Amino acid sequence: MTDKVIAYQGVEGAYSHLACQNAFPHSRSIACESFEDAMELVENRTADLAMIPVENSTAGRVEEIYRLIPKSSLFIVDEHFEPVNHCLLGIPGSTREGIRYVASHPQALAQCYKNILDGNLTAVARFDTAGSAREIRDKNEPAWAAIASKLAAELYGLEILEEYFGDLRGNVTRFIVLSRENTIPKLETDKAYITSVIFQVRDIPAALFKALGGFATNGVNLLKLESYSMTGSLQVSRFHIDIEAHPDEEHLKRAMDELRYFAKEIKYLGVYEKHPGRENYKLI
Repeated sequence: MTDKVIAYQGVEGAYSHLACQNAFPHSRSIACESFEDAMELVENRTADLAMIPVENSTAGRVEEIYRLIPKSSLFIVDEHFEPVNHCLLGIPGSTREGIRYVASHPQALAQCYKNILDGNLTAVARFDTAGSAREIRDKNEPAWAAIASKLAAELYGLEILEEYFGDLRGNVTRFIVLSRENTIPKLETDKAYITSVIFQVRDIPAALFKALGGFATNGVNLLKLESYSMTGSLQVSRFHIDIEAHPDEEHLKRAMDELRYFAKEIKYLGVYEKHPGRENYKLI
């Protein structure tokens, strides 16, 4: 996919920026202050796509995204898995032993929690990883460090004090790619697909059990089930499911017929190819 404009949350050097470069190497990336801003750029046609993180193998889901997607008019057209290697970065001349404070995005701090604790460091939450690196550069104090990528170190002239600062090796973040167009790929038997749907169950006993039962009886695998309360209520829940099937497959058609009987406000979020390396990643 060439000559596309991809919006992402963060500043240059953020992991979302890296994901854009790796997934769409011939496209242009636009940095945004928030996930909502990135999605809005696609909605108003300033950008073609948005690269949005949804879960991490160490820190779990990015809950904010599951609340934003139902409000959006965008569709999921692809998924991307980006390896995350957190580096401890300091200003030139600083030392690992001299660091007292470490700044980064809350997700990155959570993914480095044990090393932060073992190092007796004070964690300081910031808007994003690369933004923290830029702040450390501007602060220019040897007691401060940032958790960010190698790319951020290069962009902001920082030294890598510890290259593998994350608590776990093999850390990876799953991104979804959002588009204005609901592009549904044609079913091909040699490919695997994911269909993402959100719905609300009817107010009847065991409604969720009955709604999901159709997937089991028709042999349809669910890759993800997320639930969250709808705005203004603690009693009404919305459910997000990722289904390992294409809507044109007969067993999914039958399962969706059963879902419609027990659920309401069903919305298709998108149909896209399953990432070929997904089995190599173990997400929470």
